[in-house]
Amino acid sequence: INSKAVMMAWASGMKWLATSGALGFGAYTAWKHLGQEHLEATVTRTPKRDYDRVLKVPTREEQLQALQGQEEYDLLVIGGGVTGCGVALDAVTRGLKTALVEKDDFSSGTSSRSTKLIHGGVRYLKKAVFNLDYEQYRLVREALHERANLLAIAPHLSQPLPIMLPVYKWWQAPYFYAGIKMYDMVSGKQLLKKSYFVSKSKALEQFPMLKEDMLCGAIIYYDGQHNDSRMNLSVALTAADRGARVANHVQVTALLKEREEGREVVRGACVRDVLSGKEWEVRAKVVVNATGPFTDTIRHMDDSSLPDMCQLSAGIHIVLPSYYSPLSMGLLDPATADGRVIFFLPWEGATIAGTTDTPTELTDSPQPREEDIRFILSEIKHYLNPNLSVRRGDVLAAWSGLRPLVTDPSAKNTQSIARNHVIVVSDSDLVTIAGGKWTTYRSMASDAVDKALCVGGFRDAGPCQTDGLVLVGGEGWFPTLFIRLIQDHGLDVEVARHLASSYGDKAEEVARMASLTGKRWPVMGHRLSPEFPYIEAEVKYAVKEYARTAVDVLARRTRLAFLNVQAAEEALPRIVEIMAQELGWTAATKASQLKEARVFLQSMGYKVRAEVRDVPISLSYQEALGYSKTFKSFDKDKDGHISIHDLRKALQEMGEKVTEDQLHELIAEVDINQNCTIEEEEFLQLMSALKTGEVSNSRLASIVHTQQKRDMIPVDRSGGGL
Repeated sequence: INSKAVMMAWASGMKWLATSGALGFGAYTAWKHLGQEHLEATVTRTPKRDYDRVLKVPTREEQLQALQGQEEYDLLVIGGGVTGCGVALDAVTRGLKTALVEKDDFSSGTSSRSTKLIHGGVRYLKKAVFNLDYEQYRLVREALHERANLLAIAPHLSQPLPIMLPVYKWWQAPYFYAGIKMYDMVSGKQLLKKSYFVSKSKALEQFPMLKEDMLCGAIIYYDGQHNDSRMNLSVALTAADRGARVANHVQVTALLKEREEGREVVRGACVRDVLSGKEWEVRAKVVVNATGPFTDTIRHMDDSSLPDMCQLSAGIHIVLPSYYSPLSMGLLDPATADGRVIFFLPWEGATIAGTTDTPTELTDSPQPREEDIRFILSEIKHYLNPNLSVRRGDVLAAWSGLRPLVTDPSAKNTQSIARNHVIVVSDSDLVTIAGGKWTTYRSMASDAVDKALCVGGFRDAGPCQTDGLVLVGGEGWFPTLFIRLIQDHGLDVEVARHLASSYGDKAEEVARMASLTGKRWPVMGHRLSPEFPYIEAEVKYAVKEYARTAVDVLARRTRLAFLNVQAAEEALPRIVEIMAQELGWTAATKASQLKEARVFLQSMGYKVRAEVRDVPISLSYQEALGYSKTFKSFDKDKDGHISIHDLRKALQEMGEKVTEDQLHELIAEVDINQNCTIEEEEFLQLMSALKTGEVSNSRLASIVHTQQKRDMIPVDRSGGGL
């Protein structure tokens, strides 16, 4: 059968579906484990090796020592995002002597700031149908295969998830439904579960927060979801396990060139350990540039006259409390006010909403913009029940990720954005791979290594081995592993589930590092934050996973910075203390780590969170008068501000016991100008922000309201009651 002809004929008959707009992605969480058997039947998995429940990779220090040797590598990969780590894994499994360096941390850039979806590309399928574009159709088929592969090779880190596409006009139902069924059809044997239409009552039963007015029904369909930074890290650790030399926090400062056959060719790089400042050279027969948004930075090291091939776009995501969505159902807004698509997804016990698509400039620390945060809140409000108040203060974290949109320098039209990834070889043999998407990282890496084999003349290298190659943590994982952790180590159920889903068969090693709680239950596992299942043992284990900064732990080994920026800041001192014990940090290093981590948290929404409080006061005269009176009752020294001493004395009078650290936290929560006291204007701004929803909760406000209730005259002393 001529698949191209069939596709074209079929697409012609379905062209009327183009008005369906951008469709969504989904897969059902409850099918996570049931789906594995089906996936194994569609993905040819590499035969299992004997695995160990203990992670056995060289330490970072051993990796650096090896990289500083005189050895020449076959391949040097620049960039520790998922594409770069994928290239390293592909190369080393083909028998190439491979090295990889990353200037920050594995997955520190775009790879950790995704929408967390493993998707086939419904929107590309729509374009394929509308434009009769076989290339777009081929991309969808490729992405669907890679989706199935990812779910199979990292079953602990990924799972299917359903997403609901609500229908508010009856005429939309057949268009959306037919479009989604096309997606099912193209999935073929790799279909996770068939999509289906549900009535209005069933839609509200599965997504109670949905706006009921005008709702006709909904379509539910499936894609995958994962923990992106830990998936990226697993690819890096698997490459290290197979023999690749990988090192984070090692920056390329220049490319090494040699003159061969009348021309200069790239033969390695000058690098610098960002943490120690030490510099050296790493020589390699072929260098691969896989640096995502920084693609042109490396290309210009090779040739400063080259035009840029990347156009950067910022994608903003926000995190909301878990009550904004069901635990196992997402939502898709297929057509926002400006034509973009927004997903609304449960993830790691919270709700993610995003993304935006705004042109931006290159930076190491992209910041979320307040207007983008409010745009997302405004869009999701259209789909949620009016009884659910969508408040700015409910935003627990927000981040911006840089997406490199690439042009192909070898194409006839060099201004048009490439739909797929682009591989370019410079005149001096620098191999650059850019573009693509998270889901297809493995096939991108395979293509890049194929090109590197041609450039380097590696005739003895074998074919790609990574299709079906199970990642570190996946070999010995099974769905009920968390029960073994509970029974063998006395862990809390939530903690055990988290460890099993984050570390797979290495979870037992983490559990063995846990310390006694001193409680009847759980027996083991001190939490870093009472709201989240992350435990102190994970910080120790993170050092083994090449974490060398507090941010590495807050953002990529755990996901605390992505889930709740305030909880991350509260856990930060303990994380630094544990890392200091593991790595032998001095007092100066500890102070530096605290400072750098707090700067990072500003980029995760903390700065915007503070700016939200610094707004004009919107209180009635009576409200302002009442709060002013309350402020003065807390100002024990009568000096116009509430100090630590004032707050301590007020709480003692109320019979409340708090620690010095808690007192400082209460002040810092309101202290906008950071002078370690609360001024009356700051106090009134907080009360105003709580009234408008700009701030959703405040510990100080709770204390104030408690005091106000106690100041009220009791019924039995006012002449009322019995």
